[in-house]
Amino acid sequence: MEISGARIWVTGASSGIGAALARELADRGARVAVSARSADALAEVAGGRMVVVPVDVTDRDATVAAGRTVREALGGLDVAVLNAGTWSRFHVEPWDSQLFADHLQVNVMGAVHTLEAVVPQMLAAGRGRIVGTASVAGYRGLPGSEAYGAGKAALLNLLEALRGSLGPRGIVVQTVSPGFVRTPMTDRNRFPMPFLVEPEAAARTIADGIARDRAEIVFPLPMAVAMKAARLVPVRAWTALTAAMARRGLHGGPSRRERT
Repeated sequence: MEISGARIWVTGASSGIGAALARELADRGARVAVSARSADALAEVAGGRMVVVPVDVTDRDATVAAGRTVREALGGLDVAVLNAGTWSRFHVEPWDSQLFADHLQVNVMGAVHTLEAVVPQMLAAGRGRIVGTASVAGYRGLPGSEAYGAGKAALLNLLEALRGSLGPRGIVVQTVSPGFVRTPMTDRNRFPMPFLVEPEAAARTIADGIARDRAEIVFPLPMAVAMKAARLVPVRAWTALTAAMARRGLHGGPSRRERT
């Protein structure tokens, strides 16, 4: 697709990948609307050249209304980038069901609410593009990532299913699965992050993938190869590996919950 002139809505755009991607798309000539909870952070990202629509994507009605505001401001919508997300380390003791609920509400239901805000109009028009941010963490279960990984696995499945159901109706569905990207969320990690990339590099890769109609945008390449290969590892071997990681403390996350 041609990014220049495209009308694009990016959620989770207050920092990290979302902020970098919004700037990259605007630099390439797109008309961009950005959303997240913080109006001040969004205004800084927008720099006066994007439409700012603050919204909490866990609020269904507010998200649907934000979609209407974006379409009115941009004169329509060509691409919706579902990027809002949260990440926090999970401990099996004490068990925290609320942490699971929070992850699923933001990472899964936030995407579902945004889809409700844009898919009906795209279906009516017979065209459009959905770009959903999942993660390579959704490929296999990893200690400390039980809540985050479960949500990202759900997104991988959801986007794959939508690719089949919406594709024949003229709507392109693309899945973004990053490895480790330097963001406020990963800055607090206390475990090795192989192949860490900067958000600006991630944004260029995603924008290139959107332009080239790639069904999957997985990066960086070494992490993509490693995690796709991990899906071929037998269950017993994977369990032994992840148990060893847990014993060595090679898991974890931010000291507090982070969200964009």
